[in-house]
Amino acid sequence: MFMSPATEAQLVLAAVLLLALAAVSQVPVLITGRARHGPMLGLLGAAILILGAAIAGRWWREGQGPFLTFYDVLLSNVFSLAVVFLVISWRSPVVRIASLLVCPFLLVMGIWLLNSPATAVPLPATFENYWLWLHVLSGKLFLGMCLVSACSSGILLCGGSPVCDNVTDAISDALALDRMIWVLFFLAFIFHSLMLVAGSVWAHSAWGRYWSWDTLETWTLITWIVMGGVLHVRATFKDMLPWIGYTMIVVAFVIAFMTFFGVPFLSMGPHKGVM
Repeated sequence: MFMSPATEAQLVLAAVLLLALAAVSQVPVLITGRARHGPMLGLLGAAILILGAAIAGRWWREGQGPFLTFYDVLLSNVFSLAVVFLVISWRSPVVRIASLLVCPFLLVMGIWLLNSPATAVPLPATFENYWLWLHVLSGKLFLGMCLVSACSSGILLCGGSPVCDNVTDAISDALALDRMIWVLFFLAFIFHSLMLVAGSVWAHSAWGRYWSWDTLETWTLITWIVMGGVLHVRATFKDMLPWIGYTMIVVAFVIAFMTFFGVPFLSMGPHKGVM
């Protein structure tokens, strides 16, 4: 039996409420400086399960993956970003402090999702191939790792401010967090590169060309160049002040976010809405 749109909407609402609770659960860290992330991780895990059920139900009902509309893009990305953060937090607990920024970010995206039309649009037959899957999966891994790197950078940038003394106290190991920031940013760059390659092959299958300089393709390339530039600066100027590197990572993420969630829905090119 298909999941009804009403049931799907209720699941999405429940997941967003859990994201709100996850964000609120981190407030004591700001007040006391004690890093207690257990409740946040549990709430985030529950939100992921519910979002996964909503995606599966929609997929079964519509007969296609969450690729085309703005609602689909937001739904799948709130899910994937939360999964990436949860997995990284499990493997490297030092990045859990980034939840102070990650959870509010996911909540804003969730509220955006609730206010987006949920009407499905049929996926063109030419779009459906394995390269599309690799393109989308690489993009989600890129954005998730870039998000965690940028939010962790934001936490360390905040550490120099008197109002963030408690946040500084909650960082278990600043040097380890710094290393993870750059490892995640480098991995994000690798997945972005893979996304570009897979996207070019998929574009040839879907539209008969590898590259056409449409608006999204151009801004995706700009994002790749910016990220490569940040890594080059990091490798070249080893004595660079840490806050400069963190600022560059945050700027790179902002450009990436605008590329993925702004450009496709402002441009009328053939890439519109596909992520």
